[in-house]
Amino acid sequence: MRSPYRLTLALAALLSTAVVVTVVARQQAARLQVQTATSAPAETTARIVAAAQALLTTLDDSGRATVQFPYAGPQTTRWSNLPSPMFERRGLRLADLTEPQRAAVMQLLTAALSRDGYQKVLDIMEGDEVLRRGGGGGRGFGRGGPGGPGGPAGRGGPAFGRDQYYLAFLGAPSTTQPWMLQYGGHHLAINLTIGGSQASMTPSLPAAQPATFTVEGRTVRPLGDENDKAFALVNALDATQRGQAVLNYRVADLVLGPGQDGRTIQPEGLRASAMTPAQQTMLLEIVEEWAGIMNEAYAAPRMAEIKSNLSQTYFAWSGPTSNGSAAYFRVQGPTIVIEYAPQGGIDHIHTIYRDPTNDYGAKLARR
Repeated sequence: MRSPYRLTLALAALLSTAVVVTVVARQQAARLQVQTATSAPAETTARIVAAAQALLTTLDDSGRATVQFPYAGPQTTRWSNLPSPMFERRGLRLADLTEPQRAAVMQLLTAALSRDGYQKVLDIMEGDEVLRRGGGGGRGFGRGGPGGPGGPAGRGGPAFGRDQYYLAFLGAPSTTQPWMLQYGGHHLAINLTIGGSQASMTPSLPAAQPATFTVEGRTVRPLGDENDKAFALVNALDATQRGQAVLNYRVADLVLGPGQDGRTIQPEGLRASAMTPAQQTMLLEIVEEWAGIMNEAYAAPRMAEIKSNLSQTYFAWSGPTSNGSAAYFRVQGPTIVIEYAPQGGIDHIHTIYRDPTNDYGAKLARR
């Protein structure tokens, strides 16, 4: 029979071993979390590159020549809110692809974008299909574009619909060297620059017309959350805050839209440092609607960067503050500019998302 003293020593040894095992397990878990956080963007890049290369294998020499452009060449700025052929796009047009090739394009976008971001892109394209079936976009293409009814391609009018979207690669898809995935058409421009484990999706232009439509009994609002979250924030401000946020002049269109690369504007409105913590959270939720379009592995560090500069970020408003009204708003900080601009009414919306320090992956190209 063991003595009580020996039993006490044995129990102490077991407890000591358990503590050591627990500490080691926690250290290993912490290292695993760090490794996962570090490797997730790189793994995402590898998946995107694999999807891009899978698409390339479905193309013939002519198709590969059509989709491929030099990195940082003239194609970089070839994007617009306007429909084709009013704005000349280049690259692979969905209308010219086989079903397997179109499926490969969609698989690539699935890898490059977040789940919500991919759905937003599909909804914007579906809205353009609604325009096609309705015979055109009606009045007001926004700044730089004509008004009047739209018509089918080949008759001198704009071309609408899911078929009229283009894909281009600027630089060869790579897991180490910077390159750009460019996808867009009427009311959509995605410019995703990838450099190893880092990425930038500015400038990009997600827009919508119609802003609300019905598909198979389901109401679709491609930019509905952006609208609703902004109205919720402006109405959560007290009188003093709102007096700072609401501009004393009217803004009716994007200030930093297509063709405005390199232009700067003075920050205006209510500074986030003058908001309550709850209001700051609401502001970040608005920002995430744009920053979160790209894959979550890239969006997370992007949101962390924006949050680190939150005290220097401004929220500005122009127009009525009742949801359902046409109102412009802007979020502007050291590394972000977001604009939301209704085009003469609530059913035609333009937005822009920029990073004045990293548009077109400027930082990635310097590495």
